[in-house]
Amino acid sequence: MALIVKSNIKKVVKELDKENSVSSIAEEVGIAMERRVEEMLIKAIERAKANNRRTLQARDL
Repeated sequence: MALIVKSNIKKVVKELDKENSVSSIAEEVGIAMERRVEEMLIKAIERAKANNRRTLQARDL
């Protein structure tokens, strides 16, 4: 699955890092983020199902 795009991570880090102290992003950061997002979505899906909804909502996260 490709939810996380490495170039987007770099852009966001650059925006958030006001002191410009981070110059590069390791490959495993994208992989770890991908796993975290997948875990969040699995839990959100379970919550939506438990509430008898077919629509995933922000509150499920």
